[in-house]
This record gives sequence, C-alpha cells and structure tokens, in this order.
Amino acid sequence: MVLVPIKLGDILKTPKFNETLRVVSEPQLWDGFIMVDLLGLRTNTYRGGVIFTPDDFKHIEIQPSVASFQGDPKLFKLGLEALRIRLAYEYDPFFGLSISRVDPLPHQLDAVYNHLLKAWRCRFLLADDAGAGKTIMAGLLLKELKLRGLVERVLIISPANLSFQWRRELRDRFEEDFELITGSRLRDTYSLNIWNQHPQIITSMDLAKLDYVLPSVKQAEDWDLVIVDEAHRMSARDPEHKSERYRLGEIMREKTTHFLLLTGTPHKGDPDNFCLFLQLLDQEAYADVTSIKEAMERREAPFYLRRTKEAMLSFPERDADGIWKARKLFTKRIPHTIAFDLEGEELDLYRAVSNYVKVQSQRAAEQGDDRRARAIGFLMAMYQRRMASSTYALKESLRRRHKKLKELLERAQLYEDMPIPDIPPEEDWEEMDAAEREELEQKIEQVTLARKRPELEAELKDIEALIAVAQQVEDRGQEVKLKTLREQLTQQGIFQDRNLRLLLFTEYKDTLEYLVRKLREWNLTVGFIHGGMKAGNRDEPGTRLFAERQFWDLKTQVLAATEAAGEGINLQCCNVLFNYDIPWNPNRLEQRMGRIHRYGQKLDCLIFNFFARNTVEGRVLQKLLDKLQSIRDALQNDAVFDVVGEVIPSNQIERLLRDFYAGRLGEEDLHAQLEVKVNREDFEHICYSALEGLAKRSLNLPMLVEQRALAQERRIVPETIHRFFKDASEFQGLDIRPDRNRDMSFRVGRLPLYLYDLAQGPTWRLPALAQSYSRITFERSINEADPRYEWVTPGHPLFEVVRRKIEELAQPQGRQGVLLYELEREEAALLELFIASAADGTGKTHHQRLFVVETSPRGERRLREPTYLLGLIIPDEAPASLPDFPEAAGASQGYLYSQGLQPFLTEVGQERQHDLDLIEKHVRLCFGELERKRNDILNRHLLAKDQGDPAAEGLIEIESQKLMALLRRRDQRLQEIERQRALFLQGVERLGVCLVLPHPERATKEISNLVSDPVTEQRAMEAVIAHEEGRGCRVEDIHRLNLGYDLRSLHLDTGELRLIEVKGIGAATGSICLTPNEKRVAEDRRDIYWLYIVTNCDTAPTLQDPVKDPARLEWHEVRRVDHYRLSVDTLTGAMRLFEEPAPPIR
Repeated sequence: MVLVPIKLGDILKTPKFNETLRVVSEPQLWDGFIMVDLLGLRTNTYRGGVIFTPDDFKHIEIQPSVASFQGDPKLFKLGLEALRIRLAYEYDPFFGLSISRVDPLPHQLDAVYNHLLKAWRCRFLLADDAGAGKTIMAGLLLKELKLRGLVERVLIISPANLSFQWRRELRDRFEEDFELITGSRLRDTYSLNIWNQHPQIITSMDLAKLDYVLPSVKQAEDWDLVIVDEAHRMSARDPEHKSERYRLGEIMREKTTHFLLLTGTPHKGDPDNFCLFLQLLDQEAYADVTSIKEAMERREAPFYLRRTKEAMLSFPERDADGIWKARKLFTKRIPHTIAFDLEGEELDLYRAVSNYVKVQSQRAAEQGDDRRARAIGFLMAMYQRRMASSTYALKESLRRRHKKLKELLERAQLYEDMPIPDIPPEEDWEEMDAAEREELEQKIEQVTLARKRPELEAELKDIEALIAVAQQVEDRGQEVKLKTLREQLTQQGIFQDRNLRLLLFTEYKDTLEYLVRKLREWNLTVGFIHGGMKAGNRDEPGTRLFAERQFWDLKTQVLAATEAAGEGINLQCCNVLFNYDIPWNPNRLEQRMGRIHRYGQKLDCLIFNFFARNTVEGRVLQKLLDKLQSIRDALQNDAVFDVVGEVIPSNQIERLLRDFYAGRLGEEDLHAQLEVKVNREDFEHICYSALEGLAKRSLNLPMLVEQRALAQERRIVPETIHRFFKDASEFQGLDIRPDRNRDMSFRVGRLPLYLYDLAQGPTWRLPALAQSYSRITFERSINEADPRYEWVTPGHPLFEVVRRKIEELAQPQGRQGVLLYELEREEAALLELFIASAADGTGKTHHQRLFVVETSPRGERRLREPTYLLGLIIPDEAPASLPDFPEAAGASQGYLYSQGLQPFLTEVGQERQHDLDLIEKHVRLCFGELERKRNDILNRHLLAKDQGDPAAEGLIEIESQKLMALLRRRDQRLQEIERQRALFLQGVERLGVCLVLPHPERATKEISNLVSDPVTEQRAMEAVIAHEEGRGCRVEDIHRLNLGYDLRSLHLDTGELRLIEVKGIGAATGSICLTPNEKRVAEDRRDIYWLYIVTNCDTAPTLQDPVKDPARLEWHEVRRVDHYRLSVDTLTGAMRLFEEPAPPIR
C-alpha cells in the first residue's frame, strides 16, 4: 500500500479532529504508520505524537505547504494586523494603558510594569503609603494579565465599605464588570456555590471568613487572580493565634495562581509578625524569620514592594517659569483646633446626661460581663458621643429609647426575658459599615437593666427629663457649637465665595439631618451621604455617587457626610474639611482626611476639629490630637497619621472612657493612661523600624521617563484600532455606518450569526456579545462626553470577535502565499512570517512573538520587523509570471533559531533571572535554619535516649519524620524554581509566506524620482542626528527596521519623544514622498511624529524648520505606487513649529 505523503508544514483535514491542523514536526514512519505533532489552527491546541494508520489516509485531505502566491494580500496584511493587536503587550510595554481610563503616575507604572508583571507568577505585597492609588495599580495588573490570556476567574476581597468603590473604579476606569456578593446574595443562592457562578467577583473580607461561608469558598473552583485590599487585617499575632481573616488568606494562597495583597501599613515593626504575614504569599521563601533579617540587611525582599510618599513624584512638567520639574504628589495637611465652651442649659444638659450615663454604666459594671451589661456599656458611651455630636442627635436617640421602653412597660413584659442583640467583639464593631452600626445601635436602645416595673418607670422619668432639657436647648436655637460652625464658615469665606467647597463630617445620621437643614437655612447648597444610601450611579438622585458628582460639579457647595463617606470616595476637588464631631477611633480621623488629602489635590488641606473643652470627652480628644501633632513634629514624619491605626487600637479611647463612666478610672487616671498608650516610642518603632528600610524612598525617574516615551512610540492608538475595525468589517460584511457627528464612531447594525457562534466557542474567555451595539466609538474622550457611545478597544467582545474572525479568514491566505511589491527594492525576496512561544519547565507560556525571515535569490537571509510587511504595496493585478524562487522552510527555521529565537529566549531568561535567584536564596536560607532547629531537637532526643529516657525512642521517630518531610518540601520547591528557570521554545509555527518583487514601474520617468538616493539620505540623516544631539537628545537610527520613521529622539531632561522621518533633497528645492507605512504612522502618531527635511545634500546639507504632524499637510497621492508626494516649495514660514531645547529639570 502506498502511503499518502505528509511533510512538515502541511495542512490536514481529518474526521479525527473537528478543526484544521498543521503538521509541526517531521513525520516518523514505521510499519506503515506515521506519527506527527499537530497544531489546531482554530483553537491553537497542540497535539503531540498523533498516529495515523494506512486506513486513516483514505479520509485525510492534505493541503501541501508549497505556496502558490495566489492568496489575498489585503486580507493577509489585515490578518497580520490582527495578530499584532493580539500580541500588542509584547511590543507596547504599557499596553493596558491604551485601553484604560487612567493616566498613571511614575510609581504606579514602576510597580505594575517593572515588578508585578515581571514575576512568572504574580504574588506580591504592594504596600505603598496611603493615597498612592493602589486600586489603579491593581486594575492595571488585572487588565494586563487578561490581555495576555492569563486570567479569567478573578476574586477581589475588600472591607465591606470599600466594595462598591472597587466595583465602580474597575467598571469606570478599566471596563471590567464584577458581581458584588453580599450576605443577602448568598442567602438567595443557598443551594448553589455562588463563587462558581460568576468569573469576576467582589466580596467583603468579613463575609468570606464566616463559618457558614468559608466552606463554599474552599470548595469553589480555583481562581486565576485574587486581590485583597487592606490586607493587613489578615495578619496573625503568632502561628498559634491565627485570626479567621488570616485563615481566609491561607485558603486563598492555595486556591489562586496570582495573589496580590494591598495595604498602606504592612507591618508593626515586628519581623516575626511580618514574616508570618508574608507567608500568605510564599510559605517557603518566608518559612523562617531569618529570611526577613536577610532582606533587611540587603534592603531587598522577594514579593514585597513599598514606596514612601517621598518617592512619589509626577512626570516632569514645564512650570510657569519654563522650568521642567517633577513635583511632589502630596500637599500639606494643616490641622486647626476649634474649641468652644458649653454654657447655660447646654452645660446643664451635658451634666445631666453624664450623670445618667455614669449611673447606668456603674450598674452594668456591677453585673459583670454578661450580654445585657455589655449592651448597656455600649449604649451609654454612645449617648455621650451623641451629646458631643449635637443636642438633636442625643434627643432623637433618647426619644427612640423612651418609645421602646414604654412599649415594654405597656406590654408588662418580663424585662429579663427580652432578647439582647448580639454585640460583636469591639474590633469587629469598628469594621462594620455605617448602616450596620446604625442598625445595631437602634437595637441596643431597647435594652434596659431594669428588672421590675418601678425601676423601668424611674428610668423612663430620667429619660423624659433629659429629652425636655434637650428640647429647650434646641428651641432656643443658640447651641454654641452651631454658632461656632457659622463663625468658621464666615472666616473661611464659604458664604462669600460660592466656588469654595466644604466637606463636613459627623458620626451620626441625626446630626447630619440637623446640619443639612441648618446649612440650607443659611442659603448654602448642600448634598449629603449616609450609610442608608445605596451606591447607585451618578445620574440617580438620592445615591452616594449622585451626591459625589454634584459636589464635584459644584452644584452643591457643601457635602455633609457620616462615616459612610470616610472610605472609598475621592474628593480632592475640595481642600477644607470640618470634623463637626471627632470620632473616638483616631483611625477614622485619618480616613476622613484621606478623602481630600490624596493625589490630585492642588492645595494644602485645612482640617478643622470641633470640640467642647469644658467636657471630659473634649479634653481627652484634645489631648489625643495634641499628642499626635507633637509626635509628628518631633519625628518630622507625616507617616504618624498613616500608622495611627496600628499604634492605637480602634477601641482604645472608647474603652478608657467606658472605664471612666463605670467608675473604674477617674479623670486624672484617664489622662495618665492616654499618656502611656499614645507615646512617641510606639510611633517611632513603626515609622523608623528596620523593616522600613525595605521601603523605597526614591524612584528611577529617568528610566520611567524613558519607558513612558517607549510606550508613546509603540502604543496602539485609536486611529489604528478604528482603521483595522473598519477594514475588517468590510471583509466580514458587518453593517457599520460612520457617525457624521463624531470622529472614529459608528452606528452598528445587526451582527452576523457566525460571530455569535465564534463568541460561544470553547476558547472564548470574554463576556458574551451583546444583542446589539447601536453606537460605538474608538475614542475614549467621546465616550466620556457621551456615554451612549460604547468605547470599543482590544479586549472588548465586539472588537475581539471581529479580530479573531479576521485571523481565521487570513490563515489560508498566508498558507497559499501572497504577492506584494516594494518601490525601493531592486530584487525579489521571499518573506516568511513565524510565531514563536517561550515557556518554562512548568509548562507556562511567558511570551509569544512574531518574526519575519527574508531570503534573497542567493539564499542570503536577514530578520525583518513584522511591520515591514504592512508597508508593502498590493498589486492591482498579478504579473504574468513569477520568478523561480524555491522555498527552503527548514533552512529559514535554522536561521531563525540562531538569529532570532536564541536571543528571544535569552531576553526572557534574563528578565526572570534576578527574581528567581533572590527567591532561591531565601528558600535555601529559611530551610537551612528550619533544618538546623529540627536537628537540634533531634539531637536532644538522641541524648535523652542515651541517658535512658524511655519516651525518647518515639520522639526520635516523630522528629525524624518531621525532618524528612521538611527536606522533601525543600527539594520540591527548589525543583520548582529550576523548572521556572528552564526556558524552551514551546512551538515555532510558520504562519505565511510572501513573495515581494520590485515594483514593475519603478524605472518609469514619473516614478523613478520617488525612489530615494542612498547617499542623499545618508547625508540628511547625519545632519538631523547632529542637530538632535545638540538639543540634548539621545538619538537612535532605526531606519532599517521599517517602522515608518527613521530616528527615535528622546530628550534626556524632559522626556520629550520625537519620531522623526528624515527626507533629503540634493538641491535647494524639490519634492519628497511618504510610503504607505510612513503615511499611516504619521496619521496615527500625530502628537510625536516629526518631518525633518534637509536640502542641498549634494553640497552643504541645510536643515529646514522641522514640521510636527506632517499628516495634516496636503500630500498628493501617486495611486500607481501607493505613495504620497509633497513639494518642498509648499512649506512656508507659518509652519515653523521648532522649539528651542528645553532647560534641564530641577
């Protein structure tokens, strides 16, 4: 039987598989069987060692690999563009920025692109100082990992009150939709594992840790990426005392590939505690504290990145004096104390309330620590806080309590049988969001210590008396605190200048309602936010986001808020903050300031703290604020405010005051305790801990400026995306109509069914295609101005399904081979397009890259940039005959391996080497120390055995097993590191072949003068390079890469990038031309593309005024050769856009 011949590169169709396949290995033959490796052209699935029998060949259709050059060149070039967009992250170092609504800062770019994405598996603690924009960094990481196809299932764990902010930021800035899983959502889907129902989920840390929730979290499918915000809440005191949150972190460590922890306060100055925290990322690298000590000594730790505020600078900008400066991102915080004295009836009310609170608190203290006594302790402290907040808040709370207790009296209920609400631990109380706290407070209001009717009647009389005095104070309308507020509003110019904004915080919704009413009576426009409001959206009145937007748009001058706005809302449009009452948890004070003191704030922040100095609570809070400020002044470190929550427990002030109310402390004792508990040494220990030596206090700004310039050069701009989509739609018959009112925008008709089929295939990992897309735009600013236009970018389902279809349609064209012309070419050449993948020993693919090999008729080879193919000319019709040009794919692959693929592997390996070396060093160090400790224990047991201890034998066996397990774990981890270090080519595939010929009309009179003269061009290049270097620029000659420009010029001081196309003319005047590729790049890169014309190249080269954005000039199209001509005579002095060299950065 004669076998059907198969060879490397052939395309097969066989009933064995439901897709077309390419032969990617040399066939192996024996006994009538053939074994080959195959690659699926639709799914990109690799199938190794496939065996075909003689009978199989009766049903195999073979497309030989020899090219006929009859493929569609336009579709081939469009397919290449589709590939380039798919692999854009390989060429654009900041590709995610092109399709996100962010303009990141230097430290954010540094974190994502120089640290997080360089790790083979992203496991990092990102611990920048507060206000650094860690949400943006996490969003960029998410976007980049998704673009690389590395991430599908994503879980974000945050504090409950930040969940809505995460959801909003990711949707608005990164076009990523997440499901928000709350307790009610869990109860609604009790029979299902909700964690498997959605690919992208946000949930709260304290929901996921619950006993009845954690099992479903454990049983859920693994995640690709888990992000934990405020991750320091997962810390453990020691290995024997792990919190529920820490155990949640341990579960996440095992259930995800990529793990990102975010916090502004990563440690408490304790290396052992910090080591335990870092074990959430890597158990082996931080298995022992010696790893932390080594890191501190060398000021470098794997998986850890922290930058202080000193390191956070802007990119250089030109100031009013013309000087380029990189400015600091954070302005000053200037606190002011606004003290007042209670007088008359207000003072009487304060004394009466204090007496009631003390009596009830002392009765509760006598009953011990039962639930009823604890509830009363919380309630009485709350009344004192409400008294400090406003008379109205106190009165309303007392009224609610009076009503509930009276209902008890009327029902003659046994008070001891009354249900007592569960009061969470004090640290959990502070983690509750505002709505939950308010609900719990109202439940506690009905608790009483009274056990008999006369006791309850007596308490009701006490409450009635308090309500009566409070009502009198309110009716008089002379509350001293309110008068002080009005005076401060006048002094700060709020009444006079309606463009000044004010953010006003209070702890209680009752006070909020009271203040909103008063401020409006004073003719101020006022918005408000409290815990009972849903997040909503910017166009929905009565929601948080609507109130925030109104404040930003100055439709309201004052925004009054409870703690519901203390986190998750960015209000840097305002620089004045009034704390109408001061929270007893000092960390909340920092959170409030963080709403206005953040990146984007242009002015110093003015903080005004109101309190009554002739009250116990006022004196305690004044002492606290004064101590914090004095510690800050002594240490000269604003980080004092950032770490206050780590030094002073959230409930410490309230606990001291409750002890005072219960009679366990006098006022002098109270101040003495405060002096001890809030001290300089504790703050200094954290702020200047040796662990802070791991923080970076400076950035390599010149390197980042250069990286940003490189991203400017390589980014895929909206013009490219728009042009590709328009051309691709024509091939696919999509009904798209340009929008006459908007550039780069379309109205889209019904999509073809085959696109929906493609979007439901096994390799589709994106959201489903919508039923319709009425308006789309490729320009971000249009979507921001009019949200009816959906912003379409790479990664958007509509764009991706169209791009993938083009890839599919273009594959046969590449296999057939295409014919193209080039005007500058003097002889024919064969161009072969390859794609190669680099993977490590774990099987993980790290990079994919395109390569082009050019072969001359003499068999000489060189590498070309893939973009070179895009600049070639499509023939109007094929020539009558083609030159005899035998293919030699094997020789081309050999050349590609030595000249392209080996350097590719070296580049990828070097990128990973430092991190893997650092991890290996820490792993060896930790396991060496753990092994030493185990051997010490084993030796003690051996000595005990020699001394006759009967129990020693069993202990020796147990310890020996532990030691062997430790060594196995060490060996497994070191083997894994070696596999990560080992890189190989996972597959090299030839995608297509192109025969490029000299243009048949290049010798005609009209066309010949469009062909450049090498000598003239070289002299022009030399003149331009000398000029740019004189401007203080670093200049690279890249004209041989055919990128659409000749020079890359980067100003070393300012970071200004110019992509320069150089044109030389031998005489004093004449004409120049642009190739199709040069014209396309000029249109896409208008902001950085420059045309430099050098005349008199035959005698004395003279540089003319450089022209920015030459695409705007009136070029004459020479259709026959697809070039564009311009007469130099048309350039006038009006086009002079040349700038003098910028002065250096200061």
